[in-house]
Amino acid sequence: MRILIVVDYQNDFVDGALGFKGAETIEDEIIRLVREFKNNNDLVFFTKDTHEACYLDTVEGHHLPAPHCLKGSKGHQITDKLLKEVGDSKVIEKPTFPSLELGNELAKLNPSEIHLCGLVSDMCVFSNAIIAKAACPNAEIYMRRKASDSFDHNMQEKTYEVAAHLHINIID
Repeated sequence: MRILIVVDYQNDFVDGALGFKGAETIEDEIIRLVREFKNNNDLVFFTKDTHEACYLDTVEGHHLPAPHCLKGSKGHQITDKLLKEVGDSKVIEKPTFPSLELGNELAKLNPSEIHLCGLVSDMCVFSNAIIAKAACPNAEIYMRRKASDSFDHNMQEKTYEVAAHLHINIID
């Protein structure tokens, strides 16, 4: 079994509070992957960065003092174009970069391959790849370069080097 995880492709990371130039350019590739996986009867999960109004009082809020992905806001929503592809896929709301809930779901399913894409490659995509590796140590883990991006391309390249060192495959 293969699983695709689309990480945090939400309005606030594309053109909202933490949006950055280039984030919108990966959407078509993400949609292509979602359709490919669904057409092959593979599973697709979506994660949503999810914060409450008290975000600035959290540890993350102290380090990243930019309210974003506030539950119920437009910024919290998956982009309109991608939202059409969600269907009955599992959507996991997570309060920080990685998701233990996602890891627990993956461990139950024990897939042979886990592919990750989305935003931001060197933060949430990478940290969830680590969660996937811990949950399914015998699965091949893939970070999809063409369907992921970061506002900091230097850090993104360093992250891909570390990921490869941890036996996470980086593919286009």
